[in-house]
Amino acid sequence: MLYQTQAEWLAAPKKRVLFFGMSGLGKTFLASMLRGSGEWFHYSVDYRIGTRYMGELIADNFKREAMKVPFLRELLLSDSVYIASNITFENLAPLSTYLGKPGSVTRGGLEFAEYMRRQDQHRTAEIAALLDSGHFIRRAQEIYGLDHFVCDSGGSVCEVVDPFAETDPVLDALQRELLLVWIKGSDAHTEELVRRFDRAPKPMYYQPEFLDRAWTDYRVENGLRAEQVNPDDFIRWTYARALAHRQPRYQAMARRGVTLLAEEVAQVRTPDDLTALIGHAIERRPPPERPTERTHDAHHPAQ
Repeated sequence: MLYQTQAEWLAAPKKRVLFFGMSGLGKTFLASMLRGSGEWFHYSVDYRIGTRYMGELIADNFKREAMKVPFLRELLLSDSVYIASNITFENLAPLSTYLGKPGSVTRGGLEFAEYMRRQDQHRTAEIAALLDSGHFIRRAQEIYGLDHFVCDSGGSVCEVVDPFAETDPVLDALQRELLLVWIKGSDAHTEELVRRFDRAPKPMYYQPEFLDRAWTDYRVENGLRAEQVNPDDFIRWTYARALAHRQPRYQAMARRGVTLLAEEVAQVRTPDDLTALIGHAIERRPPPERPTERTHDAHHPAQ
């Protein structure tokens, strides 16, 4: 672990952390707060995915849709208009829209094979973006003179690494550069996340084995052919299962770092509050243990 004791963390002239956990528990809030202090560099993995690694794919998807409209087709062919996504740290809609939802095409869904192709593109991009953290740590220092660094990871980080393995190339690289900080939600938080998702279901990345099994189970349970699946109904049905699937994976990742409770994060108001909270988390950290159980669908990322 990068900082072995509370005192070492508090005295460190270069504080570097990576927040991970389910979306909606405070990762981006904390990262934005640190950035706002003017002393921290904020690196968003999802933003990097949507701009550097999938930006062209997203823009080309917009253009394909625009080419279906005669008025826009003519303007595109004559280079009279320019189409691009406007991804920000707070608005990742272009990325999630590109990922899409599987199911009935007439209801806005994607054929499952195309959906899985886009999921695989995201997985490759997410691994690359995570491994770029070290580059941005040095970039923040050399260009902006910022020694403190926060990596705001996506909720799917636990799906593109093998958290149960003793070694994993992505996690090993991250652990050398950053203190891994899990923001852990309670059962009440999970219920609220499910309710929030049910109101506005959004595309997200899933581990391929988990997703393939969910796709089969959902259709069998409801007696549907692929082309009959309502895309929103499917991802609503899948989301709660995804939370349960991810929890032990996050917990296994946390053995490499520290854990903050979402209730504690909700009380943070300043960077100093967060620094103190992380210090306490280091102090209360139990001795690391190697996980004795491993889910049958754990997936090791290829490089």
